[in-house]
Amino acid sequence: MFGGVFTALVTPFRDDKIDEPALRKLVDRQITAGIAGLVPCGSTGESATLSAQEHHQVIDIVISAAAGRVPVLAGTGSNNTREAIGFTQHAKEAGAAAALLLSPYYNKPTQEGLVEHFEAIANATQLPLIIYNIPGRTASNIAPETIARLAEHEFIVGVKEASGDLDQIAQVIALCPDDFDVLAGDDPLLLPILAIGGKGSIAVTSNVAPAAMLDLYRAFSSGNSARARELHYQLLPLFNALFSETNPIPVKAALAMMGAMQDDIRLPLTQLTQPNRD
Repeated sequence: MFGGVFTALVTPFRDDKIDEPALRKLVDRQITAGIAGLVPCGSTGESATLSAQEHHQVIDIVISAAAGRVPVLAGTGSNNTREAIGFTQHAKEAGAAAALLLSPYYNKPTQEGLVEHFEAIANATQLPLIIYNIPGRTASNIAPETIARLAEHEFIVGVKEASGDLDQIAQVIALCPDDFDVLAGDDPLLLPILAIGGKGSIAVTSNVAPAAMLDLYRAFSSGNSARARELHYQLLPLFNALFSETNPIPVKAALAMMGAMQDDIRLPLTQLTQPNRD
């Protein structure tokens, strides 16, 4: 359902408010580049620092700017199941094609709690859901067997895997149906995950280099693994730079250097340090 390279969009700010003109321009640039879809209000979009009103505003702007040209997978996750249902219902009503939901952070639910959390959202909203497994941020790893259970649900259609564990990701692919989309959540692992059967990526790097990320994906998909490997190593220094500090600090700095937006970021994240900026 959702294969290819999707961009985890940053949220541009100006004077600590959503910079709507900059966000619309970012959307247009991504679509012009040929990106498969857009993902607002994820961790790259600083969703943790957005008010509920701002969260809705960003999703509304991105859906409006996309104007049906590409699917929008709205970030609607929360460690509060009721809040996640509310965010997801709003995204559905706004016209999102699907929602991306990270595993609940801080609460540290059991595997059974994770199943019930995601199933409750799917049952309440009946919008296609992509689970987001990023234990480095949530302290909650979704086990392959748990993902396989969730994949049985009609409206749970994929997972963004950012565990960094290729063996775990391979287990997910092995246990889940072929039509369940496993997407790379770590940009440097796009090629390895494609090689073991993944369907694509929800990427940070494509904010600044969408064509290069698309070229890598298309090279592998067309059977040219040598070219895909060459592109991977060409991108490696950029991957290193964009993850030199906590995401999205470097990618927002890079976009500001490109003139695409103001270099504004909300506390507790701070400006990129000068050595990494250099």
